[in-house]
Amino acid sequence: MQAEIITIGDEILIGQIVDSNSAWMAQQLNLLGVDVARITSISDTSEAITGALDGLLSETRLVLITGGLGPTKDDVTKHTLAAYFDMDLDFKPEIYAHIEQLFASLGRIPSSRNKQQAEVPSGCRVLFNDTGTAPGMLFIRNGIYYVSMPGVPYEMKYLMEKRVLPVVEAELIRKHIVHKTILTVGVPESELAEKLEDFEDSLPTNLKMAYLPRPGMVRLRLTAKGDDAPSLNALITEKENALKNILGPIVYGTDQERLEQVVGELLVARGETLATAESCTGGYLAHLITSISGSSRYYLGSILAYANPIKIGHLGVKEESLIQYGAVSEAVVTQMAEGARLRLGTTWALATSGVAGPDGGTDEKPVGTVWIALSGPDKTIARKFHFGKDRERNIKKSAFMALDMLRGALV
Repeated sequence: MQAEIITIGDEILIGQIVDSNSAWMAQQLNLLGVDVARITSISDTSEAITGALDGLLSETRLVLITGGLGPTKDDVTKHTLAAYFDMDLDFKPEIYAHIEQLFASLGRIPSSRNKQQAEVPSGCRVLFNDTGTAPGMLFIRNGIYYVSMPGVPYEMKYLMEKRVLPVVEAELIRKHIVHKTILTVGVPESELAEKLEDFEDSLPTNLKMAYLPRPGMVRLRLTAKGDDAPSLNALITEKENALKNILGPIVYGTDQERLEQVVGELLVARGETLATAESCTGGYLAHLITSISGSSRYYLGSILAYANPIKIGHLGVKEESLIQYGAVSEAVVTQMAEGARLRLGTTWALATSGVAGPDGGTDEKPVGTVWIALSGPDKTIARKFHFGKDRERNIKKSAFMALDMLRGALV
């Protein structure tokens, strides 16, 4: 079943805000097996709204519209839809009672403009909005479902989850879509594609695989479509296991799992602790680790040693090592990791030192050169990486590869 999304608002067209609503709605629809064929952003005018509705694709059966339902003069969606579907506006006392109650909780009284929000087109199905003053509206014409919702993200999400998606599932769904995402680390997309060429060739016609790269990782998304959900789930599970067997340790998780979460769970299971010493990553590695709730159980702290005197004074790096090898070197990053582990008293310590760029590179150590060290109970290991020239990506890749070094040691 095919859907389209229409977002109304000049603030989107001029780049004042990013249209996150459409991305979220598309994700929810896709989980139900609804294909989003087009997303359109239009201005706050009756002509633009009418034009978008007249221009729907022939196979579209669901239209989700957000925006333009407020109490101000530039919010014209409701009046335009009433005219488009040849309906009058009816006042709904139950909607206004909710508006009064909402305003009373804030110590306020609704204005006449707020009262107008209780007026809805006579032939629509009202989608009651517990989170705001503007209700959603559902129109049905020639087998096409048109849904209008406020553009405020939390109100739209409430209406989608509580009012819209149940209707879509009960009245419109004909096919199912099942997804599974396998998360890999440390191997670029081109190498993965080569390794998985035979696997892709063997996939049935109703199952596709997509490569979704990010700095330091590639997500492999399996998508199966069909009429029978249980058989699709069984197929996805079979192919997921096949992928894991082919790829082995470069798979660190599935779906929404994060590498820092996986590492944290391994540390908790082993009753072990972690510290970090960061130079080129500037605290980003610590940020990832502490973004996981409960990370205080295993993460004790970090020493951000950006300047050489800090490396010497707080991590015990030898000055002669800095002079002889430079800060971006195996010797220095090894001493950083060992110093952090000793000073913070942890089981493990990770250290990063590199040339993030875009300046600072040399012929010997070009931009993107990064050393990462992992110090553990038995030994310290260090690895040299060559990333690209983009500073932000280099920082993210460095932190990601550091976490994967630790994951490799823990498993």
